[in-house]
Amino acid sequence: MASHTDVPSLNPIEDAALGPALAAKYARLRATVQALGSVLVAYSGGVDSALLLKVAHDELGDQALGALAISPAYDDEETAAALAVAAGMGISVVTVATHEMENPAYVANGPDRCFHCKDELFDRLAPLAAARGLAHIAYGVNRDDLGDYRPGQKAARQHGVQGPLLDAEMGKDDIRALAQHLGVPVWNKPALACYSSRIPYGTTVTVAALRRVGQAERLVRSFGFARVRVRHHDSIARIEVDAADLPRIIQPEVREPIERGLRELGYLYVTLDLRGYRMGSLNESLRPTRAATI
Repeated sequence: MASHTDVPSLNPIEDAALGPALAAKYARLRATVQALGSVLVAYSGGVDSALLLKVAHDELGDQALGALAISPAYDDEETAAALAVAAGMGISVVTVATHEMENPAYVANGPDRCFHCKDELFDRLAPLAAARGLAHIAYGVNRDDLGDYRPGQKAARQHGVQGPLLDAEMGKDDIRALAQHLGVPVWNKPALACYSSRIPYGTTVTVAALRRVGQAERLVRSFGFARVRVRHHDSIARIEVDAADLPRIIQPEVREPIERGLRELGYLYVTLDLRGYRMGSLNESLRPTRAATI
């Protein structure tokens, strides 16, 4: 990482627009990226990796390249959107087919599933980076990711993958604010994750289940819900939307077509999680539960 004396200064107008704390983090991020010299950014189309790719391109030019994974675990529409966002920013991105579905450890869907996913991704990116003469691989891990169970970070450490946003001590709010300032189109895009994250640990991941989840979430989002998860419990679809959206989703004109559509996709029961959307809700099964008091 660059030393403090290497941190680039911002112009007074930009510094004032960002505020001193975020301006300092942005300067640190720029210095960290500059110190890499060249980098292949694992790009997903979300705000974290989009910001990292934008800054890498700004600082390193054609010595920065984005790589977007393609597999059944990712939504085709999101893939197309991610490519369009990068093209709109004038940044080169290549697609890389990953084959995590061929790994029995991934398909078994244990709590370490994300490790196997990231391990496969970084295995595929390493030869690409070498072929392009890029010295490093980086991904969009940030400070807020430290507060949840994220086995993919172990794979990143094992592969020597860099985390410039984390090095700059940037959290999600910082990332969104800086992305908006820099004109990254997805600065306010809701967080997404691969469709395997909708399947409870211990339930086998199949291409059919991933496709059903994708169709189910597109259906629910079509009613104007910004943040949606459809958790796939075999014959049960458990819908999560923001708590503020719960009153609207139970209105008959919304509830009935959603319920009908999800049943047509093959779900026998359609349920609504009354706690609302929360990131990584399936990780709750890994945490000790407190016995109810009577």
